[in-house]
Amino acid sequence: MSDDASAGGDANGDAPTTEGAPARYDRLERHPTPEGGNSLRFWTDAKSPLTVARNYAVVWLCRISPSLRLKNRLLEALGVTVGDGVSWGLEATPDVFWPERITLGEDAIVGYDSVLLCHEFLQDEYRLGDVVVGDRAMLGANVTVLPGVHIGDDAQVAANSLVADDVPAGTTVAGVPAEPVDRERE
Repeated sequence: MSDDASAGGDANGDAPTTEGAPARYDRLERHPTPEGGNSLRFWTDAKSPLTVARNYAVVWLCRISPSLRLKNRLLEALGVTVGDGVSWGLEATPDVFWPERITLGEDAIVGYDSVLLCHEFLQDEYRLGDVVVGDRAMLGANVTVLPGVHIGDDAQVAANSLVADDVPAGTTVAGVPAEPVDRERE
């Protein structure tokens, strides 16, 4: 990936790095709820129910399919940007509302039962953000990645972690919320 620190990546279309990039919260698009209150009640105003139903059916098939080639092709058909050699564990789930906002770099691994979210429905608003997973990045089993998070090249996310902030290239994080792991103590 590029050394360009802009949120949009470099001129070659490479995924952005996290160094110097805006924080996740600054990258999120905010959409106020029309009548105030619970934004989930208005999800049909945010995305077509037919599109979400189609996405859900395709994602469900991908979750249970052992074929990486089939998963990658089906997810690309939904708009997910999938680099060469990407591997999805069984039950791994991309966002069913906005899968087109996910980018996975070459040889990235998304572990068993992990979830990549590009939206969050809250009180009074919903938020959208692109999820970018860098080249050779690895997400362990049962990882949840929140909207707007960028995970750098060669980064590792330990199993059962919640990624609420960007993960710099080459960094290992773990926990809820995920924090850098001191590799010197191992």
